Parts: sequence; C-alpha cells; structure tokens
Amino acid sequence: MENRQKRYINRGATVSGKFYPGSRQGLLSELEQLFCLAKKRKEAHCHPQALISPHAGFIFSGRVAASAFNQIAKENPYKRVFVIASSHSYNFKGAAVFNRGNYETPLGEIKVDIELADRLIKAPGLIIERNSVHVQEHSLEVQLPFIQYKLGYEIPIVPIIMGDNNPGECKQLAKNLSPWFTPENLFVFSTDFSHYPAYADANEIDLLTAEAICSNKPGELLNVLEENKTKNIGNLVTSLCAKAPVLTLLYLTEGQNFIFDKIEYKNSGDTKIHGNKDRVVGYWAIAAYPKTKGIYLTEGEKKELLEKARSAIVHFIKTGGKDKITGPVSNGMLNEPAGAFVSIYINNELRGCIGSFAYNKTLNETVQDMAVSAACDMRFDSIGEGELPNMQLEISVLTPLKRVGSVDEIELGRHGIYIKDGFNTGTFLPQVAEKTGWGLYKLLGHCSRDKAGLGWDGWKTAELFTYEAVVFKG
Repeated sequence: MENRQKRYINRGATVSGKFYPGSRQGLLSELEQLFCLAKKRKEAHCHPQALISPHAGFIFSGRVAASAFNQIAKENPYKRVFVIASSHSYNFKGAAVFNRGNYETPLGEIKVDIELADRLIKAPGLIIERNSVHVQEHSLEVQLPFIQYKLGYEIPIVPIIMGDNNPGECKQLAKNLSPWFTPENLFVFSTDFSHYPAYADANEIDLLTAEAICSNKPGELLNVLEENKTKNIGNLVTSLCAKAPVLTLLYLTEGQNFIFDKIEYKNSGDTKIHGNKDRVVGYWAIAAYPKTKGIYLTEGEKKELLEKARSAIVHFIKTGGKDKITGPVSNGMLNEPAGAFVSIYINNELRGCIGSFAYNKTLNETVQDMAVSAACDMRFDSIGEGELPNMQLEISVLTPLKRVGSVDEIELGRHGIYIKDGFNTGTFLPQVAEKTGWGLYKLLGHCSRDKAGLGWDGWKTAELFTYEAVVFKG
C-alpha cells in the first residue's frame, strides 16, 4: 500500500485548461452551452442506473457527454456516483480506487466516499489502493464537471481506474461492485469509441459497437470488437478506447432485465472548426435502465396516447376511413408490445369499448387501432360528428394474461378477469367491479353469461385468467 500519511491530499484538476476551461466561470459557461445543445431527457419509466460517456476534450465530445448526463432527472434517487475509467498511462492488475482525499475541478471540490473506498480495498477481490494512477488520468476527471453541473456538489463519488483489458478481471470487478449496483447509485463508465478511422468508417463501426453494447451480452461485444479488426479499416487503432469499463458494465447487467438506450452519437469530424474527417475519434452517449415489472407510463406518454386515440376516432368519424398510424414521440413504453382497451364516452355514457390482449403490436399501434374499432362498436349507436366535442376517452393498458387455478387469486379492483372456453371468451376490465359494485361471484357470473355466452355458472368449468391495467382518461 502507498504511504497513508499522504491520504488526505486532494487530487487536483490536472487537465483543466486543456480538455476543458480552467476557470470556474469559463467552465460553467461551457457546460451551460453544451447542455443547451445536448439531447433532452428521454421519457423513461425509471432513472438511469448507468451511463456511458466519452472523455475527449469538451470541444470534441462535450456535447455527447452532456447528452448522457442529461438523462438524469431533476429529482433523482442517487446517493453516490461510481466513475469507472481505464488508465491511459499505466498497465496493472486490478482496479485502483482513489482514497487519499477529494477530487477537484474549477467548480470546486467533489467529495470522494473515502469510507466506501476503504471498504472496497479491504474486501477480497481486484480493487486496490494505488492513488498514483489517478494523478494524470484525464478520462475520469473530465466526467466530474458534468456530475457537478447536473447533480450538484454534495453527492460523493467513488473514482475507479482499471489497469487491464482482461475480460476475466472485468468479470471479477463486476462481482466486487455488484452489491452497490443498485438504483440508489449512478455508475458512469468513461470511454471513447473508434480511434482514427475515416469519418464514414467511424460512423459504421461505432454503430456496430454500440448495438453490441445494447445487446447486454459481453460475448457479443467481444465478438464485434474482434470482427472490426478483420475489416481492414484504414487507421483503425481501436473500436473502443476503454473496453474494460464497458465490459464491466455488461458483466454487471448480464442476465438482468436492463434496457440500453443509445442517446447520441458524434465523432470528432463533426466539430466545425477543428474537425478532420480523415482521422476521427467516435463518441457515444448510452444509458442503461433497470426494466421493472409491470407497466409504467409517464404523464407525457398517457397524454400522447389519448391525443392519438382521439385523432384516430375524429378522422374515422369525419371521413369513414382509417388514418395512418403515427409513430411515437417518446422512446419508452409506446414502443413496447402491449394489449390495450379504448372506451369512448359521450356525455359520460359508454358508446364503444374494444380492446386486444395480443402482444403482437406496439402499444402505440394497438391504441390507435382499438380507438377506431371502438368508434364503430356495433353494440352501441353510431357516434355522430356533432357529438365529438362531448367525447371523453378511457384507455386501459394491459399486462399479459395470467392463468389462475382458483378464484381466490382474483383481487377485485386490481385484477381484470378473462374467461375462455373453446372459442367463447369474455372479459371485464379491473374498473368494472368498482363501477358496478358487484362482488366476485356476481362479476364472474355476469362475465360468463353476458360476455362469454357460457351461462351464469359457465366460468366454473372454463379457463380463468387475470390481468392488471393502467387506466387513464382524457
């Protein structure tokens, strides 16, 4: 171990004035401009748990880095930020966590969770104390102004620099870090992508590398990196500058339900003043989100679905024809396969209710299709154009059907019921129990007789399923 008397000496801002502005005001002004140009936060069901961010000079990769950090919501759950980078100067076994003091940038001190750093060093594994490798390393430092700007100055960091690209060590480090890889901690993995191919080649291979990362399979990434070497691309030195941190991320998420989202791509050839398209370096911003169980819709997604359902119905009523499906604005649940029901009310009177349990279309497509079907529901009087100003919509987004072995598993108000016997089927949405006031057996009887055509007691010999729904109106 290194001399512990030097422990509480801060790590200064080594590359300020080189990779980014050296004054506080100049850095704040640069960051403000970068975040204005960056991709806005995509609507997501949860907060990102990991970010991949580039580490070149701000003039080249700052906008892409800002796009990565822009995915952090104003209200976030993070207690600390792990920043994981590769050494550009040293080759060594393991991963060195800084525990001598705090880091500094022109924006001020950024606290290091020294207590946790010491715990990581003492625990069995690859994490070691070797503070000297942090002194000149730029790839970790350049992430810190973005953290300070986006998360403030009180959230501590755990700075780690890896010394080897060995996949076995990456896997071991992931095991060491897994207890802290939780939604309350943000993990930032610092890497650039291709080094020095021509502009068009960089665009091509960097996309392949990013898609391999988003597959959430370490083996896929390793295969793509090897394949890129065989393509005889001129001047290509590497497809991924910091392979070790990214592999560590994939070993952390492998086998778990994570969604990787490509946020923005640029390369140094896109820089207006200094861009050289003959030899470029690529930069990706990528975010990783834990995929939680159930259906989570943001208020923006609900609003978008209601507007699209309304537009589809109005077009059908006015023209008699079905309008083209419009694509989703957001990049979240609307792109996922899901079933849904659309109910139409005119002056609070039900005038149409059609849905689908099939998971063969995206939620965006299902809602627009079901809206038109509900507008021509044969069980109700046709809706006239003059009634459209008094139309209210209710959308129910459905979870997959779940077979139940006993009616005791059905929870009124939470579960919808689906009864099936051969080709005879019937369903009641979860909200029907509350609207009618029926108890469980009355609900089953009505669904069996009135919906499935099986008679009052037909449910007793039929297959029973439950599902849940996210219900919203507008």
